[in-house]
Amino acid sequence: MGRGAQRLHLVGRRLVQVAPVRQCCRSVDADRVAVATADPASSASLRAVDGRVPGQRGRATRQRLLASTSELLESTAYRDLKVVDIARAAGTSPATFYQYFPDIEAALLALAHDLADTGGRELRDLVEQGEWSPPHAYTTAQRVAEGYLALWEQHRALIGVIDLATLEGDSRFRELRTELLSGASDALQRTIVGAVDAGWLPSDTDPRALSGVLVSMLAHVAAHRRGMSGHGMDATHLRDALARILAWSVAAV
Repeated sequence: MGRGAQRLHLVGRRLVQVAPVRQCCRSVDADRVAVATADPASSASLRAVDGRVPGQRGRATRQRLLASTSELLESTAYRDLKVVDIARAAGTSPATFYQYFPDIEAALLALAHDLADTGGRELRDLVEQGEWSPPHAYTTAQRVAEGYLALWEQHRALIGVIDLATLEGDSRFRELRTELLSGASDALQRTIVGAVDAGWLPSDTDPRALSGVLVSMLAHVAAHRRGMSGHGMDATHLRDALARILAWSVAAV
């Protein structure tokens, strides 16, 4: 029988014509998949603990919990953070916290993921969008150095957690730390390749090794900025010292 054909049903002793039932072109499950795919909150990182994708209100609650975690981290050692304090600061309950994160470490991982994404792109753009030819290399290097110092100062506590967890062998935090630094390192490597081709640097320069050393230097100095300031080295002096090394290494100026 064709899809649009009339059907005959026996009602009592009579045959009655029944209009064909329209079939939906997609199953309910397919509709759910389409909705989930269209919803930007459907990524695994935004799912609640029970696997559900939170709506707009749920995403706002999750963001408040992350903001409270980040704020408390500035004044509390991360191992001393308590769910009840985070929930209170976010204006909600511990039970709500556990709807979105199984523990505090999961919230810290979410914050680290966001930083690796946004911060990594910011550092990469500083390198890519700068002019590295000899007349301009030092000015560009100053911007890059200042960007590192500012990012580390703004996220000092969270980066400290990432570094400590990395040293303790946590591969999840180590991967996020690599993501934070790799964008700028790759961009700097491409810049150094161009500098070698232009004759600014010796032909035997290893761009990958040099970019890795320079990014490690920038991150290390940024992480120890406060300690250096205690010895009379303010942020401007540190920025300029980093910029001189960076400009000389990339453009020999």
